[in-house]
Amino acid sequence: MAKIQMKTPLVEMDGDEMTRVIWKMIKDKLLLPYIDLKTEYYDLGLVKRNETNDQITIDSANATKKYGVAVKCATITPNAQRMTEYNLKEMWKSPNGTIRAILDGTVFRAPIIVKGINSLIPTWTKPITIARHAYGDVYKNSEMKVKDGSKAELVVTDKDGNETRQLIHEFKGSDGIIQGLHNINESIASFARSCFNFALDTKQTIWFATKDTISKQYDHTFKDIFAEIFETEYKTKFAEAGIEYFYTLIDDAVARVIRSEGGYIWACKNYDGDVMSDMVATAFGSLGMMTSVLVSPSGVYEYEAAHGTVTRHYYKHLKGEETSTNSVATIFAWTGALKKRGELDGTPELTEFAKKLEAATIKTIEDGVMTGDLYVLSTLPGKRKVNTEQFLDEINERLKATV
Repeated sequence: MAKIQMKTPLVEMDGDEMTRVIWKMIKDKLLLPYIDLKTEYYDLGLVKRNETNDQITIDSANATKKYGVAVKCATITPNAQRMTEYNLKEMWKSPNGTIRAILDGTVFRAPIIVKGINSLIPTWTKPITIARHAYGDVYKNSEMKVKDGSKAELVVTDKDGNETRQLIHEFKGSDGIIQGLHNINESIASFARSCFNFALDTKQTIWFATKDTISKQYDHTFKDIFAEIFETEYKTKFAEAGIEYFYTLIDDAVARVIRSEGGYIWACKNYDGDVMSDMVATAFGSLGMMTSVLVSPSGVYEYEAAHGTVTRHYYKHLKGEETSTNSVATIFAWTGALKKRGELDGTPELTEFAKKLEAATIKTIEDGVMTGDLYVLSTLPGKRKVNTEQFLDEINERLKATV
């Protein structure tokens, strides 16, 4: 068959460890035989980030602005152990955090639902989409270790040179730590509009939650901006669509989520969304079954898997041992990007191929063929556990029957 042609390249961001291995397998087995794949390639593996002083991460984000659609492999955010393991020049920041800050978008994460993989929360019968703010907070923080006897203050100098000071803490009798976070009203407003637009597009009610009773300035600003934008721009549209906007405290939201049936968007600040998306993904089955897309206010899209680099499997792979690593979320990162590229370029055959690949992936699992993480969760009779490569081969067999 003739390969499907692409008009505009995708920005391709390669990654680390086991997901990097899977990345190449997916391309070789499921994409390159069918598509004349055009990408602008950036190696965001930790080795290359270290070599370029992390400039390659910035370059990949700017390329995403240029081309409009990117697909990203999972990457390592280094800690002290990784500093030694990779002989790093410095402890580079999260590449996801860097990209999110440049694109100033919102991350939407939703579980992939398949028959036989039942939610660990019995009441959850519909998907829960986590909308995660993609700027600031702990991901762009400043922090210090503080010696006993020190006084820490929050100092703001305005454009005229005037200082405003507020005591953080006087350290008496113990060393300690401090951390400074920031956000900007413009990004919070973009976050709100992205969430409200996504809710209208998908006809889903949206929840938003912070801890404004404790954080009376920082979190309360999020609450106020969401409320103002909703009242002035979206209230009538939501009423016409038959959906709602609901605000509550983050701890109340957690309790409500556990008791709910799902079927809504849960908007969270950056850190809350990071944690809650993993919780939702695991409860629905596996982190390997969670889609993730960063959407900027200007209409730029970056697709990735919600999980990490699967380090434990990578070390087994290096020893030549067999792995059974779930590649579904990484496949859906590719299909999401291909669908969006096809939609933006007016190439429906590319979009249709991506949909067929998604269907073949789901059919493989529902036929009882799956990786180890899903095997222990599945209630299907006659299920069969396969290794990493066999799973992709099984998907390809079903894909070939439809293209």
